[in-house]
Amino acid sequence: MPVSSKEAAHRAASDAEQIAWVDECDVQLGSMERIQLREQGLIGRGTFILLFNSAGELCVHRRTLSKAIYPGYWDVAAGGMVLADETYAESAARELEEELGVSGVPLSAHEHFFFDQPGNRLWCAVFSAVWDGLLTLQPEEVLEARFISVAEVLQETLHKPYRPDSLAALKRYLEKSASEG
Repeated sequence: MPVSSKEAAHRAASDAEQIAWVDECDVQLGSMERIQLREQGLIGRGTFILLFNSAGELCVHRRTLSKAIYPGYWDVAAGGMVLADETYAESAARELEEELGVSGVPLSAHEHFFFDQPGNRLWCAVFSAVWDGLLTLQPEEVLEARFISVAEVLQETLHKPYRPDSLAALKRYLEKSASEG
């Protein structure tokens, strides 16, 4: 499936964003264009927002084919890179609104962990929220979205490509919830 000119322009603008550049201890070293950070194998900050409905189902969405990493993969969280002048919480609220059109909901902060794969090194902050309204998908980033049970999500990961960093965020969230419950 070819990438539209609008998606290509969005990707170019996204690659040029100034994002937080951090070290292995999550100390900010400065800012850098997203594409430079990725190409140099440096570490950024990312947010993952697990969006549930009141029935406890999780919103999963499929990424567009124009995404620089994990194009066309399924994703268990809204989210993205933290801009140079943002906190994790500010980034999470912005990303949730941009990708899924959800705003004005309380975000619960959870896990903070380091994810390290070639081409994707980041400190991750995990948030969750509950939403029963309509979703407004950002066409440059999200192909489709739906709410399904967490058990269905975990089953799907066995035969569909899911983004490994957001999946790590979900698994850590579930482990912590199980140990607290």
